[in-house]
Amino acid sequence: MPALSSRQGYLAAAGAVAIWTGFNIVSRLGGKSVLAGTDILALRVGTAALILLACGGLPRGAIRDARLWLLTLLGGLGVSVFAYSGFKFAPAAHGGLLLPGLQPFLVALFAWLLAGEALQHRKLPGYGLIALGLAISAVPMLDGESGGQAWLGDLLLLAASLCWAAFGVLARRWGYQAWPLTRAITIMGALLYLPLYLLLLPKHLAAASWGMLAFQALYQGVAAAILAMLLYLRAIASLGAVRVGALFALIPILAGVLAAPLLNEPLTGYLEAGLALVSLGAWLAARETRATPPQACRLGAAQQGQ
Repeated sequence: MPALSSRQGYLAAAGAVAIWTGFNIVSRLGGKSVLAGTDILALRVGTAALILLACGGLPRGAIRDARLWLLTLLGGLGVSVFAYSGFKFAPAAHGGLLLPGLQPFLVALFAWLLAGEALQHRKLPGYGLIALGLAISAVPMLDGESGGQAWLGDLLLLAASLCWAAFGVLARRWGYQAWPLTRAITIMGALLYLPLYLLLLPKHLAAASWGMLAFQALYQGVAAAILAMLLYLRAIASLGAVRVGALFALIPILAGVLAAPLLNEPLTGYLEAGLALVSLGAWLAARETRATPPQACRLGAAQQGQ
């Protein structure tokens, strides 16, 4: 795959930010319905796997690749299991702060621990503004207004955020191409999860309306599982996981703003102040010019042209 320009990388990142902003809203909407997180995950991986099986299927050699199985557990299943379960207890604003909101810091940490990337001191002012904006936005959470079990949802969302940060860093370090990797982790995730869901887990699909099932299947299975994954992987291939993680800090504020009219969740002055600070911080942390384009690797020589 030819290297992407910075402009293409930023466009891909903007698309991923838009879809992930909607992911917080749509997942919270599903969490407030009769559907459990396990049901939404089944709709996601089932829909996405069917589409991807018709669009190339599994890359050759994927089943024997231990790294792909780890990426499947982290990015294909782990983040989804924890996120969908967390949204059953915590509001969308919590998800925005704990999922993409923590990515600038978690990605930088994992990039240092797993990939040996040095922490860039020139990014610290941007990170500081992001942290301040997120802290101000989180002030309403301290009132306990979202219910007694919000803390459980927050722990699950934090686990999802850890999975996503580790996935992004390892995917870039190992250099998998976006399209084969998306196909691999989605189809392999379905192979792991759907038998467990069908045989062992409780199911609530029959109690939901056809409209809700179709909406969740299309958004989660097409937009979030396929399009957002492709855009995210292309963005980190061009810009690096650390810079894209900084841009993802915009999602919690955007999700909080949209949650007010769409989910009737409160829009506060704290959130508005956080928007300005996080936006400025994300720009400062992501604006530096990439020094060296990342070296691309492949699933294997046999995958070229797939």
